[in-house]
Amino acid sequence: MVMKTANKMSKSTETVLSELLKARFPFLYISTYEEERVLSVIRSVAADVNLIKTPRRVYTWRLTTGITDEFSQKVGDTAAPLKALEYIEKLDEAAVIVLQDFHIYFGGNGKLPDFHVIRKLRDMVIKLKLSPRPKNVIFTSPFLVLPNELQKDVTIVDFNLPTFEEIKSILNEMISVNEQAGRIRIHLMEEEKEQLVNAALGLTLSEAENAFARAMVEDGKLDVDDVDVILKEKEQIIKKTGILEFIKSDLRMEDVGGLENLKRWLQKRNRSWLDSASKYGLSAPKGVLITGVPGCGKSLISKAISSMWHLPLLRLDIGKIFSGIVGSSEENMREAIKTAEALAPAILWIDEIEKGFSGLGSNGDSGTSARIFGQFLTWMQEKSSPVFVIATANNIQSLPPEMMRKGRFDEIFFVDLPTKRERMEILKVHMGKRLHDASVVGSFEQSPETLSELADSTEGFVGAEIEHLVVSALFEAFSENRSITLADFERAIENTVPLSVTQAEQILAIREWANIRAITATPQEDRVDYNGAPPRKPEIPKPENNENNDIHAARGGRAIDF
Repeated sequence: MVMKTANKMSKSTETVLSELLKARFPFLYISTYEEERVLSVIRSVAADVNLIKTPRRVYTWRLTTGITDEFSQKVGDTAAPLKALEYIEKLDEAAVIVLQDFHIYFGGNGKLPDFHVIRKLRDMVIKLKLSPRPKNVIFTSPFLVLPNELQKDVTIVDFNLPTFEEIKSILNEMISVNEQAGRIRIHLMEEEKEQLVNAALGLTLSEAENAFARAMVEDGKLDVDDVDVILKEKEQIIKKTGILEFIKSDLRMEDVGGLENLKRWLQKRNRSWLDSASKYGLSAPKGVLITGVPGCGKSLISKAISSMWHLPLLRLDIGKIFSGIVGSSEENMREAIKTAEALAPAILWIDEIEKGFSGLGSNGDSGTSARIFGQFLTWMQEKSSPVFVIATANNIQSLPPEMMRKGRFDEIFFVDLPTKRERMEILKVHMGKRLHDASVVGSFEQSPETLSELADSTEGFVGAEIEHLVVSALFEAFSENRSITLADFERAIENTVPLSVTQAEQILAIREWANIRAITATPQEDRVDYNGAPPRKPEIPKPENNENNDIHAARGGRAIDF
């Protein structure tokens, strides 16, 4: 479906609207839920002699009232659509007539349009253009519904959600009112206020005001911790799309053992979407592609970024994008991107991205997969909104080379089998989560010596396997109603065959790929004396990249530390 669209990103809505009014475009269409805000903008433009030479009076039409003037006074019996259009046609003054929810006569959702209304609108096109006094008709509606007959005559005007400045103005006004009343305690630095405003981007003015009000009354104060309250309002938007999923994560970076190189990279880019970053000439980072051995923490750290950055985490399931209706898959991808950008700054997480685009190159879907993939890559390359994309992949070799090109992702990180130091951290994290009751802990001590001994025994284990062995050891103690012992952990280790053995060849292939294409998520100091395989089971062959077969060759990924 082809439609004329007035979409000039470099110009404000007011500027675009004024140009279209001056050029006497007969029919404009603005799709938005914010009726009062769009009417305020239309009235402002129509009365501003600096924007349009001939000021226009603004009339509005609703099914419940008919046409009313700027004083909300009815102007005749105009509730019926044809009566309203006849009144507009005969109106002898410069005017802008806003028809609210007129889309109900345009059909859609299996309903036929009102052909008498459609014909009347088409008859009016030339009369509006040649009218001695300029007249423009603007349709406003929450939905874009346009019959084929009107596609060449109606121009769509983008009406963006409130800007940073508009939301900040609302917040400042609410803070001022409540401070004067002495009802709410305000604890906000200027940068923290920016974080609250950024968290509210993507909401309408009404939604943002409601979110700030809820944050204030919840505990009688307003501070940076109320970002989470605002994100709850955003969750409602995500639930209504059906394509994106809002992920609630209580994970902190402290809950992720190891991967310090990746953590430092992320920490340095925290708050880079705030205005303070513009002083350094920085733009918000585009995203990272994280590949590596399954079960080593790729998904875990993706969830933890949301807590570190205080940003909403949106999960995109590529499978939900594809649909049986021709053309709907592309529309689903556009809708997902539009929603993510509306909620920016935000984090968009695509787990196991290689599975989502596995149909590339096949003819079974008439090229749909390739078009969706190309659409996503183009957006990644050109996006200016602060949507940070985290893509994880296990079988990185199945991804096309276009995905790895610079400009799509800021960096590609490789997550290998955890080193001894990382295994100690992972053991400490999972023991700390579960060993709270004194009767369960008994005489067992989480001493550095104990952690070191267990780490030595678990060489070649991935993080998920280490978590499982902690759980298995606790089940051993639970089944016998006694305290945990070191022997329980040792027994769980002996009963586990790690992925490094069962998938040795696949891990080697991933390492060889990452050796020159990715940066290791583990810092150099943690890779000292690392073998990469459990000592009591067959070792994973090490890539022979040089005559010394050093650590960098044994572990995939360039040895760059952040």
